Amino acid sequence: MTALPAAESVAPVATARQEGGSPPSRLHAENLRLGYGENVIVDGLDIDVLDNTVTAVIGPNGCGKSTLLRALGRLLNPQQGHVLLDGKRIDRMPTKEVARVIGVLPQTPQAPEGLTVADLVARGRHPHQTWYRQWSSDDESAVAEALRLTGMLEFAERTLDQLSGGQRQRAWISMALAQGTDLLLLDEPTTYLDLAHQVDVLDLVYRLHAEAGRTVVMVLHDLNLAARYADRLVAMRAGRIVAQGEPAEVLTEELLREVFELDARVVPDPVAGTPLVVPVGARNRSS
Repeated sequence: MTALPAAESVAPVATARQEGGSPPSRLHAENLRLGYGENVIVDGLDIDVLDNTVTAVIGPNGCGKSTLLRALGRLLNPQQGHVLLDGKRIDRMPTKEVARVIGVLPQTPQAPEGLTVADLVARGRHPHQTWYRQWSSDDESAVAEALRLTGMLEFAERTLDQLSGGQRQRAWISMALAQGTDLLLLDEPTTYLDLAHQVDVLDLVYRLHAEAGRTVVMVLHDLNLAARYADRLVAMRAGRIVAQGEPAEVLTEELLREVFELDARVVPDPVAGTPLVVPVGARNRSS
């Protein structure tokens, strides 16, 4: 397992400024209303995803985290408002152009039975292929590099059902990397994993950001892991953003009560120095 990231990972956010003092934004959502039919999940939401950062979206179940991520990745059309990708309306961009920039990993990705890791990762090259440009040496190199970055080269010929949960997540991340994108949207990448494999996957995500310069947005349930691995937190409740900023600014005892209805104490993480949420719970309450 790789070393945990240092607490000062927020430095690129503070230094990466455009002229005029405003931070560069890869994704910008404005006045979003999102839902399914008449069921509105998100309403009146604005958000900026800053370049070269890891952003974790947190909030209780059903607050709209995954719905927001789907809209940012153009998997869900807004009922109102729009999303800009590098300054252009994402809904007006060709599908393959978007897929060359954004890699999306849904919460429970599905693959055909018997598919090997190598075949899965090769599917990430589809946005780069046309009727006149099929599989090439560039595609081969991209797949090999994605497998190398995720430590999955030795598992390339295994089928997905032969892998552990953590290895499967690495395989899916490999596919997103093979797309050649520098912006990754990950919906609960640690779902169904034990703690050791959660840390393993998040270490990988952090390395892809720190060493390869990728911008990452991920939905996470574990507040302490979100605070440790993300440069910025976005806290949602009932389809709206309640707070956003660096972990120390967002994860306060007041916010935990407001957003999660949780009585907790926030103390420094003894390893990373980031906020550590300690639930009070009935056992520790005085009668």
